[in-house]
Amino acid sequence: MATIIIPTPLRKFTDNKAKIITSGKSVGESITQLGELHPDLSKHLFKQCGTLQSFLKIYVGDRDIKSLKNEETPVKDEDVISIIPAIAGGKI
Repeated sequence: MATIIIPTPLRKFTDNKAKIITSGKSVGESITQLGELHPDLSKHLFKQCGTLQSFLKIYVGDRDIKSLKNEETPVKDEDVISIIPAIAGGKI
């Protein structure tokens, strides 16, 4: 049961929960389960075709899943998955 850390801007879709425990065996299964538990969050995680939004960075511990096996990266009970959304803004 990996723990997913929910970034502050997305907590309004998880009843302000900062951490969600999932039972997925991979990052993809865990993130999918998160979307099923909190359907309003899904559109911020997935494209209409079902793949992860390209502006999200997903980490298991301190490693970007792109340097591992992407969504197929296996997770263990003690693993922490972090979702890092892109943030834009500021003056030009």
